[in-house]
Order: sequence, then structure tokens, then C-alpha cells
Amino acid sequence: MSATAKKRAPMPADIRARKGGAPLVSLTAYTTPMAELMDAHCDFVLVGDSVGMVLHGLPSTLGVTMDMMVMHGQAVARGLRSAMMVVDMPFGSYEQSREQAFGNAARIMGETGAGAVKLEGGVAMADTIAFLVARGIPVMAHVGLTPQSINTLGGYKVQGRDADGDRVMADAKAVADAGAFAVVLEKVPEGLSDRITAGVDIPTIGIGASAGCDGQILVVDDMLGLFTAFKAKFVKRFAELGAGAEEAIAQYAADVRARKFPGPEHVFGDAAPVKKAK
Repeated sequence: MSATAKKRAPMPADIRARKGGAPLVSLTAYTTPMAELMDAHCDFVLVGDSVGMVLHGLPSTLGVTMDMMVMHGQAVARGLRSAMMVVDMPFGSYEQSREQAFGNAARIMGETGAGAVKLEGGVAMADTIAFLVARGIPVMAHVGLTPQSINTLGGYKVQGRDADGDRVMADAKAVADAGAFAVVLEKVPEGLSDRITAGVDIPTIGIGASAGCDGQILVVDDMLGLFTAFKAKFVKRFAELGAGAEEAIAQYAADVRARKFPGPEHVFGDAAPVKKAK
């Protein structure tokens, strides 16, 4: 193999085999340029339905459509060479029936080239996960806080405290038994996250969970400080690009109004430059 040969992206089986090994690294991406930046550093990249809030200004993920997920999946795929892409199934695209779920999952994979899809839900979605896996659709599960269910959960609350921990544990075991190759644990208490990680044979991917999970994921715009509408407790901002971007925009506006931009170096003369004879 030459030094410039393309590295093969992981497949779902490769991610599953990382259980108990070196921590898996993941971020969300919605655009080609951002996917290119994270490609060399992530094991898998998630095209999350959080795109509705982060890029489209929606109040929740509930308004995200299949067309949106396909469009952003196609954009992210153009920026990936060595990371696997997983695409979220949006609200309403898989809950009605196993057949509905398969049709929409097949569309996502066929039109984006995704390596897998992700869907929310535990015990209630186990049968659907098994149906998809049996028909060639790799599934990443998502339990704990499931943002598509905020209206029934009562908001973005920590899930699994006290007696409720049995429910979240049962959800995680159900999706693992159904054939999911990994499971996201969102806003699950640290101790419960550790018990789930020890109790299932697939990798756990934490977001607001525990450092003991088999991997971690964050929304990239949160991590970079680009999304500033609010900051969840579990987010660490590794940069404050939003503040820097706003300062740059303000300086641009000031320079335009003062006619400082464009300067002589940014405009073109009326006559083409004369080429000197050799």
C-alpha cells in the first residue's frame, strides 16, 4: 500500500469491536468543511438531527425532516475520507412501524452513503432495531435523554436518577440484545452510565454521561463555542469561535461604513496589466 493510499473508514463491526478498548471519538457535523476538519480525528461522525436547532434555528429537533437529513448527510459525506458517517433518523420517520423505519433508513443509507443510522428509544424500539439489523441496516441506538421525546419526558432532564435507573438500564440492554452495534447515553448519571457500560456488550457513547463510557460525542458547534444560544452542563468549550466571529463581523461592518474596505489591494484596475516581454 502506498503512503498516499486512502485509509479505510471503520465499519459498524469495527466500532463494536472497540468495546472496552481505546475510547471512541465522535462529533456531529452538518457541512462539508466541518467534516473535513474532523475527519482525521474522529472514529465516526454523526449527522445529528441537532442540525435543526444549530443551523436552522428550530426550537427543538422535532421539525427536522428526512430531506434535511439526507441533504446534510450528502454534504458531510463529501468531507469524509477516514471516519465512518452515521445519520440520525428524524422524528416521525421510524416510530410508526418497522416497515416505515426500514424504508426511511434505506433511503438515508442509499442517498448519503452512511455507514449506519441512529434512532432514539430503548425497549419500545428494540423490535424495530432487530428488524432493521436483520435486513442489513446497522443501527446505533440512543437512550437516556432522547430529545425527540422531550414533550413526554417533560424537557431536557437528566434521565435515570433513583428508581428511574432501572428503566434506562433496561433500555440499554434491550437495544444491545436487539443488535445495535453501539448506544449513545445522553444525560445519564455517572454511576448509572458506568453500570450500563459494564452491563452491555456494545460500546457506550457518552454525552453528559461518564468518562468511563467507551466513547464520547459532542455537538461540534457547542464544543467550538459557535452555538451560543445556551450551554449545557456537559459541554466543554474547547474554543470560543462565536465571540471571535462576531468581533470580526463587527470590524468588517465598521470598515465598510468607513470606506476602509475594500482597499486598493482588493480591487481590480480598469486596464489589464501589461506583460513584460521575456
